Amino acid sequence: MNKKKLRTFDEAQLEHYKKHPKELKTYIGVALEEYQKDGDEKAFLSALSVAARVHGGFSKLSKATGLNRENLYRALSDRSDPRLSTIMQVLSTLGLSLTIR
Repeated sequence: MNKKKLRTFDEAQLEHYKKHPKELKTYIGVALEEYQKDGDEKAFLSALSVAARVHGGFSKLSKATGLNRENLYRALSDRSDPRLSTIMQVLSTLGLSLTIR
């Protein structure tokens, strides 16, 4: 019997944003807006984690930011409370910024 390997949601999401990188900025923006509305920090950190993986992974991001890879991975997990300076470094390295309106 020929079994198909099913992709996880994370694998499908990563594949999608690698094919459509311009949509990644919108995804992160929506996650930030949701965080501002309802405090869902986990969704925002998850979006940054996806962006990190789309842009070459945590090792590459670690080299670009000068932050420790393990600490960076932990900072963008759903069980963390990262420093604003860490978030700002990650955003800057990904070519993004926070805007006050």
